[in-house]
Amino acid sequence: MKNSTTSKLSVLEKVGYSLGDLAANLIFQTLMAFLAFFYTDIYKIPPAKASLVMLTGGLVGAFFNLVMGAIADRTQTRWGKFRPWVLWTSVPFGVIALLAFSTPDFSESGKVAYAFITYLLLVIVYSANNLPYSALSGVMTGDMKERNSLSAYRFVSVMVAQFIIQVLLLPLAISIGHGDKAAGFEKVMFVFAVTGVICFIITFLTTRERVSPPKEQKTPLKQDLADLLKNKPWLIMLAVTVLVFITLALKGGMNIYYFKYYLTEASQTDFLNRIGFTGMLDGLGNTFGDAAFEEFRKPGSAPYATASVTSAASTLAMILGIFFSKPLADRFGKRNVFGIFLTASALCLVLINFLSTAAVAAVFALQTLHGLIYGVTIPLLWAMIADVADYSEWKNNRRATAIIFSAMIFGLKVGLSLGGAISTALLSVFGYDADAAQQTTGAVNGIKLLISVIPGIIFIAGAGLLSGYAINKKMEAQVEADLKTRRA
Repeated sequence: MKNSTTSKLSVLEKVGYSLGDLAANLIFQTLMAFLAFFYTDIYKIPPAKASLVMLTGGLVGAFFNLVMGAIADRTQTRWGKFRPWVLWTSVPFGVIALLAFSTPDFSESGKVAYAFITYLLLVIVYSANNLPYSALSGVMTGDMKERNSLSAYRFVSVMVAQFIIQVLLLPLAISIGHGDKAAGFEKVMFVFAVTGVICFIITFLTTRERVSPPKEQKTPLKQDLADLLKNKPWLIMLAVTVLVFITLALKGGMNIYYFKYYLTEASQTDFLNRIGFTGMLDGLGNTFGDAAFEEFRKPGSAPYATASVTSAASTLAMILGIFFSKPLADRFGKRNVFGIFLTASALCLVLINFLSTAAVAAVFALQTLHGLIYGVTIPLLWAMIADVADYSEWKNNRRATAIIFSAMIFGLKVGLSLGGAISTALLSVFGYDADAAQQTTGAVNGIKLLISVIPGIIFIAGAGLLSGYAINKKMEAQVEADLKTRRA
């Protein structure tokens, strides 16, 4: 690997790299948005047991990230340290994802065991794939502005995946399964798995590793861990990552519950009529046949349609927000932009708590505004983690890219696991019953809190932690210049 720290990345390489995130997020976004719903409402696992599966499986997978980071940093191949892992794990990732969203007919205890095993395998293979993939962004170039650009490309792909999952997955599953959500999920996940394998192979073929550790560097794991614990920016970003992904898991996982149980069906049907959704169905029916969309004309279908339409608007707004991320970060610094926009997006979530059960248009507007504001922050988290790797090299004269990214993905997994477990556990505490014709007032109010106030407060806490993050715009320039001189 050549130490070309000023390398400008081609559009082809940026797009090729970003396809790896499209592949991973077809699965990851499904976990965030639908795993709790899949376990409780489709596979019929009791909420408390589903919570235990998500928490224990997720935490075991999270700790595996640290192991994977050490392995990846010590991998030596003619293709580099990190690219080979993207290739090697592509097919196992697709196969296990398909198994995790299958519904074999077992007893309740058999279902719990099957869910735990497949979920655990999925988060482990996700770590073996996504940790090296994420670390790859830190060694493709040493130019921090190029990293901002690479992150923007990457997270446009993330948002495309999110759009597909939050907007299209449930309608596709219902339509393809002809009302049988379990069969529909399996068919859709098969398509995602095949698409993912193809995208991972393209990522491997189109990217290159250019930044490598100093030739004289020794790599004792004990020293890597000691450097991490002395790295204050890393500690702060680890905590922020945990809090961000707790929030994403909470609001993502609760979204379908909120539309199904809090907002009234009549108000959602009226909203869909006013925005022309019914007319759109008529047009699509004329093209593809009425049978393809008959499930969305049945009583009780409005919450699924409204949730998809709202997610579509929010995701498109996030994609728009991503395009503002790089110019804002280049001008004001990543830390400042991240903290301000994370706080503003949190306030949008908190305001949802004060809306009535009929305020569908207001929910739509606030979620769309939240998406636009939050979109600005999306590329910055991972670009800041790459900066932390540079800061560690600058401070300690040793580079350990993967171990730093592994710790952050550990935080991601911990946050995702805690968020999923908290949501399903609190559903149980609030008295949620998947088989009940109507939920209790306590359960409905709990669902509202889980999509608004609780995630909003956690976002604000994450933004507050950034006040101690030392890598501001001035330090970014100093670290980049010093490392460029040192590497030369």
